[in-house]
Amino acid sequence: MRRVFAGLIIVSTLTCGHAAFCQTTSVSSSASAPKPAPDQRAELAAKLSTVKRIYVESFGDDEISKTLQAMVINALAETKRFIVTENKDKADAVLKGHSLEKTSQEVHAIGEGTGVAMASGGHSSNGDVSHGGFSGKAMGIQDSKLSTETVNDARLAVRLVAQDGDVIWSTTQESLGAKFKSASADVADKVAKQLVRDLDKAVSPRL
Repeated sequence: MRRVFAGLIIVSTLTCGHAAFCQTTSVSSSASAPKPAPDQRAELAAKLSTVKRIYVESFGDDEISKTLQAMVINALAETKRFIVTENKDKADAVLKGHSLEKTSQEVHAIGEGTGVAMASGGHSSNGDVSHGGFSGKAMGIQDSKLSTETVNDARLAVRLVAQDGDVIWSTTQESLGAKFKSASADVADKVAKQLVRDLDKAVSPRL
């Protein structure tokens, strides 16, 4: 007889890049802002299509926020579509954002048990005399394994603000990490790629 049992224990810790972002994450998705009217979308698309030079504002003073900001700057530069400047006055738009990174510890417990039993017996008779006997033996083996896995979850909410103060683009991305990238690097890459896709749509709108 073989019995196998497994258990999963998750212990989570949460690190916020900005207090305001932590508060907004608890808001229900049903409270999302309404989509702009068609004429408003056309105006925002026209403004977005003129963006060439971007200033990336600080995401926060903690190490996680600083790291994500640096990764976003690198991801934007790698697109070859924008000039990332540190002179806010020269920028066509300012990228602002809030970051969140969650680390979870998953503890996996696996146990196996194996039991073996053996028995033998016999009986013989010869006239008035009979003989018999019985013997038994049991053995058991127990084996258990314990492993711990660290899971990182990075989230980044950003918005692109024009010089006149209008929010012309925004996105929220999250990542559990990629094959050859950390969660932070992957989420920064997703932000940059989403901006490029939306810029292409603004330049060449679908008919």
